[in-house]
Amino acid sequence: MQPRTLDDFAGQTHIIGPGRVLRRAIEEDAFNSLIIFGPPGTGKTALARIIAGRTQSHFISLNAVTSGIQDIRKAVATAESVSHAGQRTILFIDEIHRFNKVQQDALLPDVESGLVTLIGASTENPFFALVPPLASRSLIFQFQRLSVLETTSVLRRALSDNENGYGRRKIEISPESLALIAELSAGDARKALGSLELAVLTSGERDGAVTVTEDTIREIFQKNTLYYGEDDHYDTISAYIKSMRGSDPDAAIYWLAKMLESGEDPLFIARRLLICAAEDVGNADPQALVLAIAASQTAREIGMPEARIPLAQATAYIAAAPKSNAAIAAIDRALADVRAGRVQEVPVHLRDAHYKGAQRIGAGDGYKYPHSYPGHYVEQDYMPERRNYYQPGDEGFERILKHRLQRRRHG
Repeated sequence: MQPRTLDDFAGQTHIIGPGRVLRRAIEEDAFNSLIIFGPPGTGKTALARIIAGRTQSHFISLNAVTSGIQDIRKAVATAESVSHAGQRTILFIDEIHRFNKVQQDALLPDVESGLVTLIGASTENPFFALVPPLASRSLIFQFQRLSVLETTSVLRRALSDNENGYGRRKIEISPESLALIAELSAGDARKALGSLELAVLTSGERDGAVTVTEDTIREIFQKNTLYYGEDDHYDTISAYIKSMRGSDPDAAIYWLAKMLESGEDPLFIARRLLICAAEDVGNADPQALVLAIAASQTAREIGMPEARIPLAQATAYIAAAPKSNAAIAAIDRALADVRAGRVQEVPVHLRDAHYKGAQRIGAGDGYKYPHSYPGHYVEQDYMPERRNYYQPGDEGFERILKHRLQRRRHG
């Protein structure tokens, strides 16, 4: 079922559709190395084989999990041999992010010289996984999961090939059942094809035809295992935080569910909840941080699956709460001043006066104890050079703080 040409290739139209940059680079043979990253079953290996066939190149395939420097050297030796016959070599390395720095460095000279055209495939972001010299010498493209329509087209092609002589079996399956396989495969064409094959092999035959039902398909997908790589780890927690910051509890709850179902550490999620409550809600609703702390402690005590409940409760509350980043903005302004050398000395009247001999050097002289004054407030200088770091907004409880501070700051 691997596609033979770019026109047969399903998905990734954003980069290999007609006129797109990667397609032009392939058609014009305008690259010396190429790194493709994305989820499994999206066509990374298939595209490498298409390129090799289009350029009539010698194709060498290695898997970084099971290969080492000796395998690289052997591949290079083969490339040197075929180059004398005027044939170029495409060296395809699957899971290239599994190569360590020494192994990646071993590829550089022959990639730079053009002896081999490197095509690397990875499920991880190469900007994190590859050494900079290799990444900088490569065209890098990200593959996306196939849509339901794209996956369905792959399944239809498989059925068409079967009817035209590959399997010679009559298969009856409804469009709804095909769409169900595509949906449950979550954009993984390899998984979709394997599931279709299993459904055909395990379905009964009647009147010369194999009939695949939705019940059979759902039985195959009893537990829909999500692909959740390192990129998904960072991207999903980013989407989760940004959904809470953007006041969308439905989206935040969905990303929470995806993380939990994928086996993410609930305490990792809880720590991000704490950060979001302080950074993005702040004093607009101080209760948000209290609830986040409670959710974190509760999750630690009870564990999964029950931990999903307090995490969901806190997630919904923080997402729906009024927002303010005034607290983080204030501390960052103050830190910028300190780091820039604007270091102020503690005024004498604010210095510690509790140790023996403090009075002899005047520590604490002139300090006004606020609780001794009406309203538990008295005006006095708390820093030699007045700087306005905390600037509360108008959302939620912070509006009250803003008005209170305005009265005190401006009399």
